[in-house]
Amino acid sequence: MAGFKTHITASGLMGIGYGGAAFLMYDLPWSSCVLAGGLCGVSGMLPDIDSDSGTPLRESMAFAAAVVPMMLLHRFLQWGLSNESIVLAGAGVYLLIRFGGAAMLKKYTVHRGMFHSLPAALIFGQIVYLVASGDETMRAYKAGGVVLGYLTHLLLDELYSIEWHHGRLRFKQSFGTAMKIVGRGWWSNVSVYGKLGLLAAAILWESQWPMPEQLGDPATIQQTAERLIDRIMWR
Repeated sequence: MAGFKTHITASGLMGIGYGGAAFLMYDLPWSSCVLAGGLCGVSGMLPDIDSDSGTPLRESMAFAAAVVPMMLLHRFLQWGLSNESIVLAGAGVYLLIRFGGAAMLKKYTVHRGMFHSLPAALIFGQIVYLVASGDETMRAYKAGGVVLGYLTHLLLDELYSIEWHHGRLRFKQSFGTAMKIVGRGWWSNVSVYGKLGLLAAAILWESQWPMPEQLGDPATIQQTAERLIDRIMWR
């Protein structure tokens, strides 16, 4: 299979092309093009976050923990949160991704499992669509960058599983394990397609999501967030 640097280089080049094409051909804002291209480049290491080496997981979680809270800023403002609540919410998201997400991935994932699959690429695209700002077209464009970078990784793995041996092409045992639709274990298939369905439902019914004022007193929500962060920091 391709190495870490090869994956990042390939997805990075795809990101440059993805962002540049949108800017030159469709006159999209340069900042949106840079963001979408950057997401494409970084998503090239997402399939390997279940790797035993730990480098893709560490880098991906650090990037996501820093960027996702900023991408959620428009949500926080839309919900009418105070400045203090926004800071607390951003800190909570950072801690959840940086430590909670990394711990869960280490414990429950197997290398070359369903992270190397086509539905996994769609799942990450759905997540970015939900957290991205802008209209539906702009959000789909940013999500498309993630899916493109993810698929670039999977395609490279498949290409590297083909070799020229004694004058003929030979397929390695790893061939077909990257761009798959289903895995070997029934639970991993149920899990990935369950997430795919839930995220699809969240996108379809996004306009019906309740606002914070419908869930309770904002002051109470802020106090709950403060206690949660205190527990995480001082456990």
